[in-house]
Amino acid sequence: MPQILPVLLGGDANVYGMARSFYETYGVRSLAVCRRALPALAHSRIVQVAAQDPAFERDSVFTATLLGLAEQYPGRTRLLISCADGYTQLMARCAAELRGTYRFACPPPAALALADKQQFAAVCRAVGLRTPQSITVYPGDIVLELPFGWPVVVKPADSPAWWNCRFPGKRKVYLARDAAELQEILSAAARSSYCGAMLLQEYIPGPDTRLGVVNAYCAADGSVPWFVQGQPLLQERTPEGIGNYAAVLVEPARQDTALLEALRGLLQAAGWRGFANFDLKYDRRGEPVLFELNPRQGRAAYYCDAAGAPLARPLVEDLLFGGPVTPPALRPAVWYTAPWGVVRRRCHNKLLLRRAALLRRRGRGYPHLLAPGEGMARQIWFAARQAGYGRKLRKNGG
Repeated sequence: MPQILPVLLGGDANVYGMARSFYETYGVRSLAVCRRALPALAHSRIVQVAAQDPAFERDSVFTATLLGLAEQYPGRTRLLISCADGYTQLMARCAAELRGTYRFACPPPAALALADKQQFAAVCRAVGLRTPQSITVYPGDIVLELPFGWPVVVKPADSPAWWNCRFPGKRKVYLARDAAELQEILSAAARSSYCGAMLLQEYIPGPDTRLGVVNAYCAADGSVPWFVQGQPLLQERTPEGIGNYAAVLVEPARQDTALLEALRGLLQAAGWRGFANFDLKYDRRGEPVLFELNPRQGRAAYYCDAAGAPLARPLVEDLLFGGPVTPPALRPAVWYTAPWGVVRRRCHNKLLLRRAALLRRRGRGYPHLLAPGEGMARQIWFAARQAGYGRKLRKNGG
C-alpha cells in the first residue's frame, strides 16, 4: 500500500476521532490544519497540528497553506479530509487547485446545497422523508405567531457563520419555551456578527434515547455502500455542546434499513461524494424525523470504528484503490465521550443502559478522546478533562 498521509481539516474532537481511525486501522499518524486547534488535540501522539492560521478560512490562504504543506511531504500519498462544515465548503470551492496534490472525496458545490437546513427540508419533503415543521426568521425579528406550539427549537441556518461568531449566551441550539425566551435569543443574535437566517423548528418530544445518528460514505462511482446507524444514549448539556452526543450505542440488529435505503436514494440523487452525517429523532409513533445533513462525518463518528467499521477504510478503498468500498460488517459496541459514571446516572432508558454496560464490561466500550498508545501527557490531560466534566455539567444546570 502507498505511504499515506492523512491531512485533517479541523481542530476539534472530530479530528481526533478520524486520526484515531487512521492510526488504529493503518498505523499512520495524521496532520491537522485549522484556524484554531482546541484542547481535544492536546499532547497527542496520533495527530500533529501542522498549521494554525486565523485567516485559514479565506480561499487564498486555505489553498496556499495546503499546497505549501504538501511540499514538505513529497513522498507521501496525501489524503485530505474535512472535519467541519466550513472546511467542506472550502474544499468544494478550491477543488481544482488542490486536485493532483491531494486525493479527497468532496460533494460538488451543487450537491452541497443539500447541507443547507432549509433546502434539506424541501428535498426531504419531495421524497417523502419527514422533517420538523419550521419557519425562517432573522436575528432581531419580532415573531408574533407560530404555525406550531411551544417549546420551539431555535438554530442557525448557516452553521459555519454561527461557529465563527461570539456573543454572551451563545449556544449551538436553543429551546425557547415561550415568546419571551425566543425574543431574547433573536435579540442576542442580532447583537453579534451573525447575519444569516435562524430556523424555528417544531420540537419533537422525547428523551435522548429517541435520537438517531447515521454516517454514510458515497463512493466515486456514485454508489452509497457504507452506512452505520447509532443509538444515542445521552446528549451533552453544556452550551457549546448541546446537539452533540455524549454516548452512542451501536447494535447491528437495530439498523433502520428502510430509513437507510431512503437516505441512499437521497444522496445518490444529489450526486453526493464523501461522508454525510444525519441527525434525527423518532417520534411517538416510531417514525424518523430528520433534522439535518452535515457535509462530513459526525463529531461522534468514531462510534463507527467502535462497531467494526473504521472511518478510514472507505476513504482508502475509494481514493487509493478506486473501489469497491466494502459495506461495513458491524458488531455491537458503545462509544462515549462523557465519563461513564455520567452516562450511567443520566441515561434514563435502563434497558439500553444495561446493554451498553454489558458491552463495556466485555471490552466493547470505547472512550473517545484517549486512544491506546497515547503518552503520559495525554493521559494526564484526559484524566483532568474527565474529572472536570461533571463540574461543567453542574455549572450549566445539566
